[in-house]
Amino acid sequence: MDLKIAARMTAVIAIGAGLTAALVAMTRPQRPEEAPVFRSLDPGGEPEIRQARRELKRCRDLGAGALKDKACLKAWMESRLRFLKPTRSGEPAAPGAGADGSVKP
Repeated sequence: MDLKIAARMTAVIAIGAGLTAALVAMTRPQRPEEAPVFRSLDPGGEPEIRQARRELKRCRDLGAGALKDKACLKAWMESRLRFLKPTRSGEPAAPGAGADGSVKP
């Protein structure tokens, strides 16, 4: 047998095996443990954090009208304060922060 013929036969067999494996994988039903995992819509947490998340989602859905809503402004301020809370004494300060925690320009 010629080397070219053997190489072609090997390539045809490899492609056929790949196509067969792909077809079997596509037609096989997924078992529950293989089902994709989705994030929960309610991740839990403390009640005040859940309430804050609901308020932030409401403000997001308001769109530009949220800029005039006092509850949204308050929710955004509380969210910023929670995110940017001052560091505890045992934690390193942010880069560029002075000894008193103020940020240098």
